[in-house]
Amino acid sequence: MQIADLGDVQLHYRIDGDPDGAPVVFANSLGTDLRLWDPILPLLPAGLRIIRYDKRGHGLSSCPPAPYSMGALVRDAEQLLDLLDVRDCAFVGLSIGGMIAQGLAVKRLDLVRAMVLSNTAAKIGTADMWNARIDAVREGGIAALADPVMERWFSEAFRNTPELALWRNMLVRQPSEGYAGCSAAIAGTDFYTPTSGLRLPTLGIAGDRDGATPPDLVRETVKLIPGSQFHLMKGAGHLPCVENPAEYARVLRGFLADIGHI
Repeated sequence: MQIADLGDVQLHYRIDGDPDGAPVVFANSLGTDLRLWDPILPLLPAGLRIIRYDKRGHGLSSCPPAPYSMGALVRDAEQLLDLLDVRDCAFVGLSIGGMIAQGLAVKRLDLVRAMVLSNTAAKIGTADMWNARIDAVREGGIAALADPVMERWFSEAFRNTPELALWRNMLVRQPSEGYAGCSAAIAGTDFYTPTSGLRLPTLGIAGDRDGATPPDLVRETVKLIPGSQFHLMKGAGHLPCVENPAEYARVLRGFLADIGHI
């Protein structure tokens, strides 16, 4: 565990694997921290420099006052990778992490040679929807949203397992200010035009039980990028790396091999 002091924010990050290996950067979803990726790490091949971080307002990173802009979240990722001297990474972003991936690729193509856009889109929901969610968090904390969020995150089968409690606890223990701040960033983001100008290897991953970013939404975004690939995970919701880590890791490993990253 390490902290990167970026001035207005301090980001918690972790590096696993081969320090001299090909870099793969993981950015997690709203309401989760970098432990989101724990289930797939043991299933990835050796020889990768695996970089994970908690975005602002989440996990062990600092929590500046809300609201946040997507530009700030992209800049955080950019400054962290510059600090770590990362170039030509494969950037794996889930949900808001996938929006950060798109914004970073548009801004700094020297940092990102390939993207995995998992359970994400160029635009997610509406400003009114996100503002209502922000109001609910301000009034009742994240716990007020927890049960509906679990329904969007996970399939019914997974919600009937004891493991659900772990992810619900992770959600409600994030700072409300950070959740509201990142919700505001999503509310203000529409990347359809900039993403359609990208030309880099891209893999889209969706879950057919995803109540937050349905497969058609993910597919629509990925198709903006010529030559992109798409993989649908059956029986999985918004966090397929949790519900089916073996399949997720297999698909990711295949993509990294296809593009010559491993």
